[in-house]
Amino acid sequence: MELLDDKMRVWTTSAKFVKPNPGVYVLYNRNKDPIYIGETDNLEKTFAGYVDTEFDGKECMQRTSAYQRVFEENPKEMQLRLIADFEEETGKTPACNSEIKVETN
Repeated sequence: MELLDDKMRVWTTSAKFVKPNPGVYVLYNRNKDPIYIGETDNLEKTFAGYVDTEFDGKECMQRTSAYQRVFEENPKEMQLRLIADFEEETGKTPACNSEIKVETN
């Protein structure tokens, strides 16, 4: 179930070589199930942190095997919309979003 209009990419160390733009991203497990919908003001910094620490302290996100990302000027708004759409379609929250509090302010 792909959530963004971006090709699905394999999660490797090359993930950290993305532009330092604001954006929204979706992390997928081996079965291509969305496990986390995130947003950031700097995709490069966020992804580099995930790659360099191997999601240290984020056990749920350590199951990431693929991702999608899009650049977005208003990432928080888009993230909340994607989570709401996912919940409406599936009746549940992505596994890692339910473990990590998503601020709505």
